[in-house]
Amino acid sequence: MKETKSDRTKKFILKQVAPIFNKKGYVGTALSDMERATGLTKGAIYGNFGSKDQLASACFEYNLRLLQRGVYKAVSTKGGSYAQLTALLEFYEQHYDEVAAMGGCPLLNTSTESDDTIPSLHKKVQQRITNWKNELNAIVRSGQANGTVQPTLDVERFSTTFIAMIEGGIMLAKAMEDKKYFHHAITSIDRMIEDELKIK
Repeated sequence: MKETKSDRTKKFILKQVAPIFNKKGYVGTALSDMERATGLTKGAIYGNFGSKDQLASACFEYNLRLLQRGVYKAVSTKGGSYAQLTALLEFYEQHYDEVAAMGGCPLLNTSTESDDTIPSLHKKVQQRITNWKNELNAIVRSGQANGTVQPTLDVERFSTTFIAMIEGGIMLAKAMEDKKYFHHAITSIDRMIEDELKIK
């Protein structure tokens, strides 16, 4: 299907505005920020997205896709559960500076802000966390099925701990302005993979 002018305008708005939402948040992002970043009027911006809520939701998805694109590429180039999980850790550690520069993890940022205030965004966060957990579950269970991962491993616990340590590491490193905190989290996950997944 041929891309329309409206499609191009929406892509332009998202590219310019999504980083602002990730850094300043839903409440902190003013219309003037969006107008300044895009050179467009309120009517042109909201005419393409309907409302600030809908634009914020689209920006969340846009920011998350930027991060996930690299994650999926890293995983797809590796074979086997252990290699895929190790590739994930390598990707996160190698790209921490980029994530920090864009304002931090969009999943973490949006979760913190939307938890009790923006139900529609909070629901999206829950869906994305569930998707991430399910993807990790699938990687680990694939290893269990082919005999390369400990069959007694609690997959749900492993996956939720993996996510909690990644997000917690980013939060601490951003708060303390020192990525050693994230490195500590990565090191701990790597040890967890080595100790709990691999069949000795």
